[in-house]
Amino acid sequence: MTVLILVVDDEPDVTDLFRQQFRRELRNGCFAMAFAQSATEALEALQHVTASAGASLILIFSDINMPGMSGLELLPIVRAARPDVPVIMITAYGDAQTREKAIAGGAAGLLTKPIDFDALRAEIDARLAAFAGTA
Repeated sequence: MTVLILVVDDEPDVTDLFRQQFRRELRNGCFAMAFAQSATEALEALQHVTASAGASLILIFSDINMPGMSGLELLPIVRAARPDVPVIMITAYGDAQTREKAIAGGAAGLLTKPIDFDALRAEIDARLAAFAGTA
């Protein structure tokens, strides 16, 4: 079974950045990553993964500021559809008000840009360990 992490960000270079940062893990099959460049694409990906028997979605990273539906608007929809999957919000604006909105909306955490990939890796490792404990 594939363990999947969904990354939602409207900036096209984010896909390349995540693939580069996690190239060893991806190559070794530790987990797979799916990418969506909008909230709409994320919801489509979520439906596909939910319907798929071959993948277990364990974590979602979502940018907050995106055109159309924002990450904060996406958050309660995702939490209602998949309450078992933690969502960590990513933003360039890590102010207290943004943090409060994200946490109140059900986010498991908030990371600020530029992304601290060591912190991100630790979060992924924790989710993988939790998943392995339940599988």
